[in-house]
Amino acid sequence: MESAPTFSRITQMARDDDQAHFEALYAAYQQPILSYLYRLVGDAAHAEELCQEVYVRAYRARRSMDRVQNVRAWLYRIATNAARDQLRRRRLLSWLPLFDEDPALLVESPEPAALETHAVQQALLKLSPELRVPLVLYSCQELSTQEIADVLGISRDAVKQRLVRA
Repeated sequence: MESAPTFSRITQMARDDDQAHFEALYAAYQQPILSYLYRLVGDAAHAEELCQEVYVRAYRARRSMDRVQNVRAWLYRIATNAARDQLRRRRLLSWLPLFDEDPALLVESPEPAALETHAVQQALLKLSPELRVPLVLYSCQELSTQEIADVLGISRDAVKQRLVRA
């Protein structure tokens, strides 16, 4: 019986341009990327759409993976850029009264854990994306400060500063 592929094996398989191996990369990171996107955009449906977009972008750019040292950071960078694009589009539409409040965010659950999760999500959404992204990557997705620096294309010191501010 064959064991589950390791991170380095998944990376190599994806680089080999085999459809099944790219699917293994998707299976390994789909849930963490989806969770990350939800924390950034605050809407499950938008997060699912963005997650699909992330993997479409990654698949199109898969030939550049041989130059990538950290595939996980590469995927999070693609996800971060997709979320930024989505937030930018949302800001452009926010002047319309129809888009003032997201009805999905107004629904409250009677369960205390759900209310706490909702409160945390609301607090995250109040942060600027510049501070929200590193905070979510560090505290929720458990990326190191170096990986976050790779994702955002900034120095480790800048990451640490943003974490403190958030």
